[in-house]
Amino acid sequence: MAPKLVLSDIADQRAYERERQEFRARVIGLKKRRRVHVGPVLTLVFENRDTIRFQIQEMARVEKLITDEAIQGELDTYNPLVPDPGQLCATVFIELTSDEELREWLPKLVGIERCLVLQLGDGPAAPVVRAVTEEAHAEQLTRDEMTASVHYVRWELTPDEVALLAAGPVSMVVDHPAYTHRAVLDAATVAELLADLRG
Repeated sequence: MAPKLVLSDIADQRAYERERQEFRARVIGLKKRRRVHVGPVLTLVFENRDTIRFQIQEMARVEKLITDEAIQGELDTYNPLVPDPGQLCATVFIELTSDEELREWLPKLVGIERCLVLQLGDGPAAPVVRAVTEEAHAEQLTRDEMTASVHYVRWELTPDEVALLAAGPVSMVVDHPAYTHRAVLDAATVAELLADLRG
């Protein structure tokens, strides 16, 4: 089981600078396998212990966070995105570049974080697992009139559902009224998700 991150997992700034180039390259490769594009504007990155450690290290580096209290604050914020066995956790990005696109899409996509479905197998009868929003972030990110461009979600899978995911195929489906798209996950991504699910 991948435990949650603790203070001793986060290197101080000088130590991090020594490992940063190699660690960054490794996490970029990891995120490539864990990134799923669904339709024209939605991307998910399935998080794990390494991607979240990288997030915290980079935040500490940029914001010059050096006290245990400041680092603990980041750990408290991001540790819910380190999946427990039987869970998948993802950061969801609505990738819009212009003000015009933001004004058009963010009101249309309210509730998108509740419309992310893992389909385990082929055909209309294939079992599905719907994402739930990460509670600690939901109240900050959920609005009635406009959605946020970043969301944090997770899926809880039973052992039988994990077996179905392993058997494949696996699709990420978005069933929002204003945005219906599907992406079939490739073998490398499925392998990463199984590693999370099996702890």
